[in-house]
Amino acid sequence: MENSEGVKIESTVVTEEPLISALDIALFVVIITVAYFWYFKRDKQSSSSEKKPYTIQPSSLSSIEQTSNSSFIKKLKSTGRSLVVFYGSQTGTAEEFAGRIAKEGARYKMKGMVADPEECDMADLVEMKEIQKSLAIFCIATYGEGDPTDNAMDFYEWLQNGDADLEGLNYAVFGLGNKTYEHYNEIAIYIDQRLEELGATRVHEIGLGDDDANIEDDFVSWKEKLWESVCSHYGIEETGEESNIRQYKLVDCSEVLPERIFSGEISRLKSYENQRFPFDVKNPYLSKIAVNRELHKSGDRSCMHIEFDIDGSKMRYDTGDHVAVYPKNSSELVDKIGELLNADLDAVFSLLNTDEESSKKHPFPCPCTYRTALTYYLDITSNPRTHIMKELIEYASDPKDQEKLKLMASSTPEGKKEFHEWILRDNRNIVHILEDLPSVKPDLDHLCELLPRLQCRYYSISSSPKVYPKSIHITAVLVNYTTSTNRVNKGVATNLLAQLIPTNDELPQPTIPIYIRRSQFRLPPKSQTPIIMIGPGTGLAPFRGFIQERDYARKEGREIGEMVLYFGCRKKDEDFIYENELQEYVANGTLTKLHLAFSRDQPEKKYVTHLLEQNADELWNIIGEKSGHLYVCGDARSMAKDVHSIIVKVVMEKGQMTSSQALNYVKKMEQQKRYSADVWS
Repeated sequence: MENSEGVKIESTVVTEEPLISALDIALFVVIITVAYFWYFKRDKQSSSSEKKPYTIQPSSLSSIEQTSNSSFIKKLKSTGRSLVVFYGSQTGTAEEFAGRIAKEGARYKMKGMVADPEECDMADLVEMKEIQKSLAIFCIATYGEGDPTDNAMDFYEWLQNGDADLEGLNYAVFGLGNKTYEHYNEIAIYIDQRLEELGATRVHEIGLGDDDANIEDDFVSWKEKLWESVCSHYGIEETGEESNIRQYKLVDCSEVLPERIFSGEISRLKSYENQRFPFDVKNPYLSKIAVNRELHKSGDRSCMHIEFDIDGSKMRYDTGDHVAVYPKNSSELVDKIGELLNADLDAVFSLLNTDEESSKKHPFPCPCTYRTALTYYLDITSNPRTHIMKELIEYASDPKDQEKLKLMASSTPEGKKEFHEWILRDNRNIVHILEDLPSVKPDLDHLCELLPRLQCRYYSISSSPKVYPKSIHITAVLVNYTTSTNRVNKGVATNLLAQLIPTNDELPQPTIPIYIRRSQFRLPPKSQTPIIMIGPGTGLAPFRGFIQERDYARKEGREIGEMVLYFGCRKKDEDFIYENELQEYVANGTLTKLHLAFSRDQPEKKYVTHLLEQNADELWNIIGEKSGHLYVCGDARSMAKDVHSIIVKVVMEKGQMTSSQALNYVKKMEQQKRYSADVWS
């Protein structure tokens, strides 16, 4: 009955109901309403967050732009270029060198472009052979413990894991490294060899730049010979044309709305007012300074204990990590540049790349005022490189100033000597140069184009998240020194930090942008593993975190292994930092032994290296017989090298090994992460 009625009703609907029922109309109205609401709500959100009446966006690409621009081959072909210079850069130097090479290519009728391998599909290297007389140059820095820079990591892994046929690719490599570190230019050397293994043709031998000596000199010398090899390989000649062509053009932004002007943000406009997790190199967290206290007991030097408040930030760190601090230049130096160049520092401007195909539209976030650029974005305290000397020549009205700049910009022995003495030895920065060569009056926008980016500063974290999950501690020495020209040079970051003193009243607390950089400097996975820590001066910083973490484990009832600390400073009553804390850890048994060396408390200087030699039995007992871990933190140039030599000697003598066996033993310790170093030069 029900079935027959159902059929009957269905028949009635088909034959008698109109073409569009009331239900159809209702559904149609609902769909139109939802679509209308979705479209206009999205449009409203877009317009509220992306109003662009006068905005010039910073040099970051959207995901769509990155996809469409990832083929550097298409860019080369569409713009008639044959030279591409890739850079692997952590601090900006490799990127700067890449730009200088690409610019000079015009002198050899090789139109060039600079490319970030992170933004490119590097598999397109196989197509380079399709471009006549093409050349790929790689300016590659080695970072950390023989690691590629962040932006070169994918390319490095592609070379390691791939087997592309690169026959027909012509290339050259310049490496940026530091001889005080064990893995000197390791990444550049690997890339140079791997490209050849994959069939590419090396046009010029690899150049190895040493930042511990004079990396500018290394680069210029290599670059000159590079072009000689290029001319020989391609059968071309230098045109002789100078390449002082501006990479960026000045844009007047006086009409830009105030809310569209950058005021010190690293990448995203108003990012400090509207903080968004996750926080990283392009999106730092604006942390309050919770504690800033002096650690030295007396003397004319200063060492600060600083605590960054990260409560509510969702930031997490591990013991042994680093924290990056974004500094700003002193207003005194910034004002001095404005005074010397008779410039309006509060004028709003932008620098726009003249190369429309470049993914880097601006050298720093734009638009902004000159004051903002000189305060937050540009390095005005380091020694300028020779290419800046060259660019300043045209702005010198005094022939004597012109000649001096020409000499320092040249690659002659006399020029190199003058640059080394007048710039490097006397430690002149751009402010000093403008003061001492008073006829040199560069356009401020051109100067902003030439100066390198102001880089963040890294500090070893001196706390454990187990004990201090809501704060990050650092230990920093205030940097001030007098140069041979009787000027006082001040460390950019530490002098800023010294001024950020938290208050006890209702006033807003001082803040500074930070982010966490992961490290391989780690405690052993098992708390029972014995360890030796060697950290004179502020090298103690990460070990304070190590000790806190082991002390936390002990208080939880877990077994902890031996902890032996070697610490040194000048005088016990002057710069013995964290003395009370360390003595308390000794008293409660967390710190098994505390070996102290006060270099100036007795006629003959005494260092931690002397104590290591005296305690060879203890050293071998922990690293040899008990398979413990050894950690070194501090100066790479002398202390860390001396410690390494002592360790090899102890292993050889106490382990009854030959010299080569001892070296292999220590090498194996490093590979097993039983010998770790967190050092700087």
